[in-house]
Amino acid sequence: MQSNFTEIEQWLSCRSFEHQFFTPERLATERKRSVSVCIPTKEVAPTIEQTLQVGLQLRDLGVIDQVIVIDANSKDGTAEIAHKLGAETYQESELLPEFGRVLGKGDALWRSLSVMDSDVVCFVDGDTEKFDTHFICGLIGPLLCEEDIKFVKGAYRRPFKMGSVTFDYGGGRVTELVARPALNLFYPQLAGFRQPLAGEFAGERELFTKLPFTTAYGVEIGLLIDVLQMVGLDSMAQVDLEVRQNTHQELSALIPMAHAVMCAITTRLKREGRINGKLVSDLLISDGQQLKECTVQLVERPPLNVV
Repeated sequence: MQSNFTEIEQWLSCRSFEHQFFTPERLATERKRSVSVCIPTKEVAPTIEQTLQVGLQLRDLGVIDQVIVIDANSKDGTAEIAHKLGAETYQESELLPEFGRVLGKGDALWRSLSVMDSDVVCFVDGDTEKFDTHFICGLIGPLLCEEDIKFVKGAYRRPFKMGSVTFDYGGGRVTELVARPALNLFYPQLAGFRQPLAGEFAGERELFTKLPFTTAYGVEIGLLIDVLQMVGLDSMAQVDLEVRQNTHQELSALIPMAHAVMCAITTRLKREGRINGKLVSDLLISDGQQLKECTVQLVERPPLNVV
């Protein structure tokens, strides 16, 4: 355990950054690689305008080259807002239609690679409140300004917001109760990542095209583990983005999300030969009187470079 502690401590000292280090002015001046920003959306009309205005502003300043929105057939006008503001806007079902219906967020992220050809790809969620330039600049900064970094994950404090009440801490319940303990058990090298499930991450496009994408909510932790296995911890970094605020769901609504995270982890453990037997992905939820069965498909899209 001491060796893991020492390795993670050393990693934190040289691979954890503050977003203030990567200003728009610095990135516009120093960058030598092209950058695309992808925003996956689903019913985020209240927040998408601010997020897009930031992205388009950075494009106009020469910090990034492309801003795209991948929408999940939102009924609240999300795609219409994005199109009106001037972002490249796609319905997720339009991309790589030969693979059938879109199976959740991870599938949408995988398909988005087909319409981005930049050297660096940055993903940010569309439901963040008070979105600002430091989210994007912080994520792409280490990839553009530091040596030997191929993947960057966002880190931040998660206030808990339910209705009109907000607490300074308490958000990210699946992260704290499922993801972090599981990583400590099975992939302790990743214990230094504060937000392993963050939807804010960036990396070299070439790297992403070599990786499978879990189609459901397990995409972020699946990619984190797979990146570790492919390039090693020293090629990974995290950036403190201060605070990320969004509206939270009821606890019961997080059960399928937590289940998807565990499915992504156990799929990789089985692939590595660390567990045996058939993985049962179906989820049974009891309220004490009735039993509800949820069928979860353990589907992964193949690395894009073999498609």
